[in-house]
Amino acid sequence: MFLRTLRFKNKDGSTREYLQLIESYRQGKRTRQKLVANLGRLDILKKSGQIERLAKALQKYREREEVLALAKDIIAKWSKIYGPVVIMRKIWARMGLDEILNRVDGEMKNRFNFEEAVFRMAVNRIIEPSSKLLLSEWEKDIFWGNEEEIALQHYYRALDILAKGKKRIEEEMFCYGRDLFSPKVDLVFFDTTSIYFEGEKAAGEIGEYGYSKDRRPDRKQIILGMVLSRDGRPIGHEIFPGATADKKAFIKVIKTFGKRFQIKRVILVGDRGMVSEGIIREIENRGYEYILGVKMRQLKKVKEEVMKRGGKFKTVTDNLRVKEVKLDGERYIICLNPEEAERDKNMRKNIIEKLQEKIRKGGVKNLIKNSQYRKFLKLEKMKGVIDTEKIKRESLYDGKYVLRTNTDLTSDETVKAYKMLWRVERAFREMKSVLDIRPIYHWNEQRVRGHIMMCFLAFVCEMVLRKLLDLKKLPISYKAMFLELRRLQIVKIDVKGKKYLVRTEIEGSCGKIFQIAGVQIPQRVRDVS
Repeated sequence: MFLRTLRFKNKDGSTREYLQLIESYRQGKRTRQKLVANLGRLDILKKSGQIERLAKALQKYREREEVLALAKDIIAKWSKIYGPVVIMRKIWARMGLDEILNRVDGEMKNRFNFEEAVFRMAVNRIIEPSSKLLLSEWEKDIFWGNEEEIALQHYYRALDILAKGKKRIEEEMFCYGRDLFSPKVDLVFFDTTSIYFEGEKAAGEIGEYGYSKDRRPDRKQIILGMVLSRDGRPIGHEIFPGATADKKAFIKVIKTFGKRFQIKRVILVGDRGMVSEGIIREIENRGYEYILGVKMRQLKKVKEEVMKRGGKFKTVTDNLRVKEVKLDGERYIICLNPEEAERDKNMRKNIIEKLQEKIRKGGVKNLIKNSQYRKFLKLEKMKGVIDTEKIKRESLYDGKYVLRTNTDLTSDETVKAYKMLWRVERAFREMKSVLDIRPIYHWNEQRVRGHIMMCFLAFVCEMVLRKLLDLKKLPISYKAMFLELRRLQIVKIDVKGKKYLVRTEIEGSCGKIFQIAGVQIPQRVRDVS
């Protein structure tokens, strides 16, 4: 088939040309031609650009016909998410969880793959938290890299096994990663949070009403305490009834910690809500050291003696100065943030100015109801006046916080260690928001414990991955990283009866993420027939 031009002469001597599509064919021994289509006058076709458009249309049609011809022999069976699983399975093995859980599985003699069930629940927590019922459907869209079939009942049974094996799993994980701990000084951070339940029967006897850090006093809750190492790696966790006070939880953890984890030197770091003389005695009796925040305004000794002790502050950084005070054999460190002190001073000044204006207008009764004003107000002859002595006393606390310690660390080292406590607070924020640990819908106490243990394992893996990414300073957020990993998928195709697995292209930061995690990029095509 070819194009042919026909030329005709007009009466005025000019010529006109027509474009035709011709097909050649054989008839006996002779070659003949037939007209397929008249395409029109050549000059008009050129001027309007129709020749180029026609050529593109014919090329597009040809390519489509070729694809359709190929597609007759190719059947795409399914497409599944693959990227996050490869990375998390590597982190899982890095933490020794595959070995640890397989040992537990072998001793329990389960008739299903316990380790794989826990891994799939953990991956679900990290990338798309859902109930166990939804998980059994969600997992069908994930390429796990094996042929294991995990039924819904297996996930529930796995939670029961996790609850029973919790202590052993944590202890083996700690020993597996022992190289992460300093041989000289081990800082151990502890904090608690509350996690609420949906439903009156939730969590059995362990679910109680109590002070809710989730601001849900209308829901039963449990108290979750977590212990972390100096690098933010979770060591273990404990679950307490919902009405348990932080101090009581702290004491229980102190009592069990030494029995479970053999560390030569332990420095417990806790916030102000954990401190009491009973807790300090318990820590010292067990041979531990501590760095604890102190409530400056509530402890008489601190308020009346430590805070008023003279001496110069030593500059640690631009926004941190420290002063050490020793009193009755106890060591205190007063920390001052000059920027924070200035903010406190200005805030108090604004309150006093507003208070003075309101006093002039009268209405002392309403002022007493306001906690900010009441602090600096006193009554004289039934009239409200500014309490100048209280202003003077309050200025003593501007930009300051106090630590108590029995360590031999320098003041600088002590303050820096205490400031690392934010890792625990961030840990709880991540565990409760990213892993969606709350609210909990399980009604059986053992299932609740198993569910939290599973979330704990997922959280440990997430923290290890975050640390790797931070060390390499990958210019992408953690959330964006998983969005990119989700785009890496596996497609199963059938070509003339032969089966293949084909991965999608590596795009964005995926290649760098694989490199950081120490994972080899999967083959482009694999024969599975």
